[in-house]
Amino acid sequence: MERDELAGDLATLGEQTSGHVPDRLEGFAKDFRTQIAPGKLRQYLKKDPQGRIALMSRYLEFDPSELEVVPFSSTPHTVYRNQFAKAPMRGASFAEFWRSLPQIHAGSSVRTVAQRLAEARRRDRAIVVACGGHVVKCGLGPVLIALMREGFISAIAMNGATAIHDIEVALFGETSELVEQGLQSGRFGMACETAEFHNAALAAARAHREGAGEAFGRMLCERDAPFAGDSLLASAYADGIPVTVHVAIGTDIVHMHASADGAALGDASMRDFRILTAAMRGLSSGGVLLNIGSAVILPEVVLKAIASLRNADAEFGGFLGVNLDMIQHYRANSQIVDRLRAIGGEGISLTGHHEIMVPLLAFAVLDASAELADEDRAAARPRHSSENRAQSAG
Repeated sequence: MERDELAGDLATLGEQTSGHVPDRLEGFAKDFRTQIAPGKLRQYLKKDPQGRIALMSRYLEFDPSELEVVPFSSTPHTVYRNQFAKAPMRGASFAEFWRSLPQIHAGSSVRTVAQRLAEARRRDRAIVVACGGHVVKCGLGPVLIALMREGFISAIAMNGATAIHDIEVALFGETSELVEQGLQSGRFGMACETAEFHNAALAAARAHREGAGEAFGRMLCERDAPFAGDSLLASAYADGIPVTVHVAIGTDIVHMHASADGAALGDASMRDFRILTAAMRGLSSGGVLLNIGSAVILPEVVLKAIASLRNADAEFGGFLGVNLDMIQHYRANSQIVDRLRAIGGEGISLTGHHEIMVPLLAFAVLDASAELADEDRAAARPRHSSENRAQSAG
């Protein structure tokens, strides 16, 4: 019966097409009779709104009439209008600007980072900042120094390039060579003063059993470097904040000079690894580890410090890792973000230019900390006198 109906519909379709597709119709009908069960034949023909028979693809299509639609109110959503950005206002304060950001994606993540940094400081948990060379090259030393002096940084880890840029800022108030021009002239990395200071400090570090960061900071302070106030190394040393320097041999300009001593460099950098590991112990249960602009060396150093601490204390964990960079790299995200989740922590990736994101985050942290201080003061106020009398009477 159904095959007869199909044959009739195919004949009608042939009449509608004025015989332009007889070969296709013949093959179509043959396929139906040999390959398709009778109960499914009707799915391959349909009627248009005018009631005309229409030929469908030889392949089965999903019929949307099978769908079960539901009311909009019954479906969960991730975006709500109360999360939207607020319209800009002339003359707005930073606090007003900050509160105007959308509470969606990075707008929400950067709020979380600022809040967690403020909470870590209030709870006296460690806040460890690892930073690549661009952080100093972008002029962000004064921002980090200010955060350090407000209690928002308890230790700083650098790679070799960061230390060199910071030393040059402290000694000369400028840094970052024109690499292409230097390569053309054959003088790239050949400034004698930078290498002499750097390598002399490492030799002294070995003699005094200091880390590289400690030795750099001490010598900058002892020599009364003219721009020490803008130097992370000098400022941290003056304030008793550990700065550690983690070097890969051959990566830095000072390694080209005859004064470079691999043994001294390795000794100081190894000591700094152990100093950093000890400083990271305080991250557990509420601290924050912030990696800014280091794609490989510092994420790997930090991972080994975490592994050491986990070996010594199986309960070590439960802190926030933040990877902030202009471009998200596999290794930094793996070590700083993903692997912290494996030990009961959290991870957040923030993407943006350092020269914008770091000052933004710094202002936000100060704002979040002020809010927490207000909450603490409110919680410490005596209860209303009537409540006190009621409690006394009770």
